[in-house]
Amino acid sequence: MDNFIVSARKYRPITFDTVVGQQHITSTLKNAIKNKQLAQAFLFCGPRGVGKTTCARILAKTINCLHCTDESEACGECESCKAFQNGNSFSVHELDAASNNSVDDIRSLIEQVRIPPQTGKYKVYIIDEVHMLSQAAFNAFLKTLEEPPSYAIFILATTEKHKILPTILSRCQIFDFNRIKVDDIAKQLEEIANREGVVYDLNGLHLIAQKSDGGMRDALSMFDQLVSFSNKNVSYQAVIDNLNVLDYDYYFKIGKAIVDEDAVQALLVFDEVLGKGFDGSHFIAGLADHFRDLLMAKDGKTVKLLEVSQNIRERYLAQSEGMNTGLLLSALAIANQCEVSYKNSRNQRLQVELALLKMCHISTAIQLSDHPSVQAADEIVSDKKKRPDSAITSPPPYSKTAAVASDKTAEPIGHTNKEAEVKHGEKEEVPVKVVIPKLGDISVSPSIPSLNSVFEEATDQEADAPTYLTGTGKQDFSEAAFMACWNAYAEQAKASNKISLYTLMTANPPKLLAEGKVEVVVENIVQQHLLANEKIEILNFIRVKLDHFGIDLFPVMQMNTIPRKPITDKEKYQAMIAKNPLLDKLRQEFNLGFE
Repeated sequence: MDNFIVSARKYRPITFDTVVGQQHITSTLKNAIKNKQLAQAFLFCGPRGVGKTTCARILAKTINCLHCTDESEACGECESCKAFQNGNSFSVHELDAASNNSVDDIRSLIEQVRIPPQTGKYKVYIIDEVHMLSQAAFNAFLKTLEEPPSYAIFILATTEKHKILPTILSRCQIFDFNRIKVDDIAKQLEEIANREGVVYDLNGLHLIAQKSDGGMRDALSMFDQLVSFSNKNVSYQAVIDNLNVLDYDYYFKIGKAIVDEDAVQALLVFDEVLGKGFDGSHFIAGLADHFRDLLMAKDGKTVKLLEVSQNIRERYLAQSEGMNTGLLLSALAIANQCEVSYKNSRNQRLQVELALLKMCHISTAIQLSDHPSVQAADEIVSDKKKRPDSAITSPPPYSKTAAVASDKTAEPIGHTNKEAEVKHGEKEEVPVKVVIPKLGDISVSPSIPSLNSVFEEATDQEADAPTYLTGTGKQDFSEAAFMACWNAYAEQAKASNKISLYTLMTANPPKLLAEGKVEVVVENIVQQHLLANEKIEILNFIRVKLDHFGIDLFPVMQMNTIPRKPITDKEKYQAMIAKNPLLDKLRQEFNLGFE
């Protein structure tokens, strides 16, 4: 136990060529050493555990090597290299800015810079976590960083580049370290496992690499933990048990249930996941990643974006063949929406279960969207939206749909006289009412509307809408005959419990003008809308009774000058303001409502 060294230290790179995943950094530094174009200050920035401090140490060791190789690598055999490896080099100094961040610490460092190196050509100062320096310490360091002695080189390392002062950034060569790729980490773990004599599973090593989030140090720490947990047998099952990772099999089962539209199986799989102690948010986030990987597997050009082992990649390719892109996009949208609303939900399990039910019905919804009846409904709705609003208040031009008999004993409103149609020689056209079947409510992704709502809107707005009866009759009529028809329809409205329409028709008598035009007095916008809605029915009744199809109604706004008692809340409030105007100011001050 006393001699145990963690893998992160034991297998730390000692040359540029052994650094994993940062070739763009190491090649640049090697060329700078070879061409003798070293800057006086470097800034290494990037995520944790990607090799910033390691590269800084390798650079410090290499530039002081007495027998540097042709590939700009340290020999490891000279006095300077051995002193560095043993940790007693007087030419390389490391400072942890997290614990030495005061201005006095920087002043002490500046005093040391004045002393030339005893061995080696350069005196290198590695300042780790440099963003932790105080403002005063940064200001004290500026002048020395800009004009250091020829033998002094500063290497600054940080994980938070945005916290560094711009004046410091402008004095350094900046190197941005990337997160290490999953394949590179898995390959390095495989090499270390072979050296240590550890039995391993490639799928397990890939899971460790994915869990490390691009950091080699984190991956090696998890590797050591799993070696101890599994007694040097790093299997796939040992990894998912120890790292709290969901098995791929659960997600592939959910994918199969969605294709088969087997909602029961999907819910049972989710219940099994909860039974193993996993959180619902963890499950839905992993499911979203699963759909993302399936989308990547749909195209040969994006398969390389799958950061999984080869046999898992083949499973993704196989399942993606049975799932179209529309289904995957809808499922991904549902999973993303569930993940967003999960934390705010009081019944979090139900949120995930509803998402799974929606996913299992996506295929049916997509198939139904191609049904002819759905397309017909879409055309009806789109045509309805294109019609101008004026079509509600003005009659359409005469058509040859039906003809009405010229005698005054016409049938009641809503019916046509078939004998008159034969008499006028018109071809009878029987209107056909298309009945669109209602489907069950199928809730899919936010981008797919509810099919049932589309059918109901089309049926209610088009099939039941009244239309004008047409004819050629223009018999003369008296004002008394018109008022008799007008009052007769008003009584019918009263009998049908249409009290508002009855009040509109009897409160103010209409005024008969030339050529069948009739002015109807309305007192407010509500009555105007009511007249517009009932206009077709009223005109059909009067035109048939009087055998005059040129009659038309025109609303005329006339405010009622007779004061009446306020009824609605708004009217009561206006009456109160009229008595006391300060009341409205009080309401505005306290942002009050009156409803």
